[in-house]
Amino acid sequence: MSFVTNAVLLERAMAGGYAVGAFNTNNLEITLSIVEAAAAERSPLILAVSPGAMKYAGVAYLAAIARVASEEIDVPMSLHLDHGTNLEEVRTALDHGFSSVMIDGSALPFEENVSLTREVVEMAHARGASVEGELGRLVGTEDLVSVSEREASMTDPDQAAEFVERTGIDALAVSIGNAHGWYKGEPELDFVRLRRIREKVSVPLVLHGASGIPDEMIREACSIGVDKINIDTEVRDAFRRGVADFLQRNPEIIDPRKILTPAREAMREVVARKMRLFGCAGKA
Repeated sequence: MSFVTNAVLLERAMAGGYAVGAFNTNNLEITLSIVEAAAAERSPLILAVSPGAMKYAGVAYLAAIARVASEEIDVPMSLHLDHGTNLEEVRTALDHGFSSVMIDGSALPFEENVSLTREVVEMAHARGASVEGELGRLVGTEDLVSVSEREASMTDPDQAAEFVERTGIDALAVSIGNAHGWYKGEPELDFVRLRRIREKVSVPLVLHGASGIPDEMIREACSIGVDKINIDTEVRDAFRRGVADFLQRNPEIIDPRKILTPAREAMREVVARKMRLFGCAGKA
């Protein structure tokens, strides 16, 4: 099966009232775990690759692995650039067959974000790929953020409507109190803001930084109208735990296949559970 676009997957999610999981990969083992979970759960899948992952593993290698995986399973799957920040990263992804790209201009002034995102939309749509943009800045868990700064970093509903209209994006990543990495304490998501954005924006909405958000909050976000949810940190943590636990019990083992097998199993369990939580399991 060849790659489909995020636009196709997320239009179905909007109609069906569920969210599609986007899971980041950096190597063969992570990719296999994610793909195997999607096949077992009969779930549509967004396989996400960041610019950092492209540098680490090589974009050609990751794209080739993803392409083989898409041919081995019979669930719809996209290959998506996560948090591209410039035209060169987007162009590289498109040149290697990515079916969807995200351009993250959220750190830029509004007009510059609009201009950059619009340019990416024109480039990607000409190649048959869909585009995700972002408005509002996601803080990291290491940031010391005041209440006023937290408010300022969030997506403005009225500005979101203007951003979508002027850029022509296919999906919008929003900031409603979500953050990358592990959360310190209980996450505080602004669901009132999310509802206002949903009322004003017609394209699918995306929640980044979902690792560690309690299940009940994820369910509420989906019920309001989030259509794509990104998970990375929890998969990485499962990888780490799988390797560490195995080596602690088997310090003499040096065969990487034996060392990495428990990590693959742990990651597969995390991905499968998230697919069930998001409601996309059984929707392939």
